[in-house]
Amino acid sequence: MNGATPTRAGMHGLILPEPVSFWPATPAWYLLFGLVLLLTAWLAWRGWRRWRRNAYRREALAALRGAASPEIAAILKRTALAAWPREQVAALSGADWAAFLRRTAPRAHLAPAEAEALATLAYAPAPPDARGAAARWIRLHDLRA
Repeated sequence: MNGATPTRAGMHGLILPEPVSFWPATPAWYLLFGLVLLLTAWLAWRGWRRWRRNAYRREALAALRGAASPEIAAILKRTALAAWPREQVAALSGADWAAFLRRTAPRAHLAPAEAEALATLAYAPAPPDARGAAARWIRLHDLRA
């Protein structure tokens, strides 16, 4: 070739390497893929469990949408009975029920007047914000309280 530019005919005997594979060849990648798969499965399982555990909340919020005043009180009581043992909830009424509502949902920021209004919904007309306060309690009550 003596310094001349190679021609296509002159490159006839070149052997090209195999194309690079996109699949990793080292065991560390297989381990990483396995760990990512396990982590994804674990997170999906936890999400599914949480979704199932909160089914009573979704059902209560759906029932709350078109509920009248006495029905709101019954929905709150059913929700509490679904979350806590009957011995702790069933006998509560009046000021004790209002205190329970406030104690079990600190993130709902129920004012004492709101909690009292929710506690007397079965016997008195509902204030305008009763449905919103009930929905906040249903969404934000804490089972550890």
